[in-house]
Amino acid sequence: MKPYRVLIFDWDGTLADSTAQIVQGVQNSFCRFGWPPPAEADIRATIGLSLREALRRLCPQLDQQQTEAAIRAYQHEYFHRREQTVLFPDAGHTLQRLQQHYWLAVATGKGRRGLDAALDETDTRSFFLATRTVDECASKPQPEMVLSICDELGVHPAEALVIGDTTHDLHMAHNAQSPAIALTTGAHTPGQLQTAPHLAMLDGLTSLAAWLAE
Repeated sequence: MKPYRVLIFDWDGTLADSTAQIVQGVQNSFCRFGWPPPAEADIRATIGLSLREALRRLCPQLDQQQTEAAIRAYQHEYFHRREQTVLFPDAGHTLQRLQQHYWLAVATGKGRRGLDAALDETDTRSFFLATRTVDECASKPQPEMVLSICDELGVHPAEALVIGDTTHDLHMAHNAQSPAIALTTGAHTPGQLQTAPHLAMLDGLTSLAAWLAE
């Protein structure tokens, strides 16, 4: 196995098959106020950022009051109207396999309440020694989540491998001086991922386990 000490996973689009759910939630939130919903491609481009930062990029014309209303509407969609979180089919087995060789962690653009709900719904909390959300750290692509996890676990950032499905994940890793793997299972296209620093681009978690075993 490759000699990393900790694997830091993004959540949405990396472990959880939730990209379409997020797109629908954002569009429903806008429709609730009679605002034109953003296009799917535009929403996908912001997945991985904090919700506040995503809204700033999607609709820079929103004032603070409108932004807060949109955040509350999305949170209502997430906690009361969405379907239960579903992992990619190979996620559970891959996490079990990798846990035998590495420490595992999560760095996500979700809030703490959202991540905790997802971990409980998928019964995956026990896999991870550390988790970070935008409630504790700056949004991606800032490096704070990676650096905070490394500090908690006592590892150097170069010993942490970041795995994610967006350029925001890859730039976060680069800013922390950590290596990264791009997965093509989520929000960003291979063409988009190609623009950000990464060691390899893989088609899923099973391929990640095989790459680590090379």
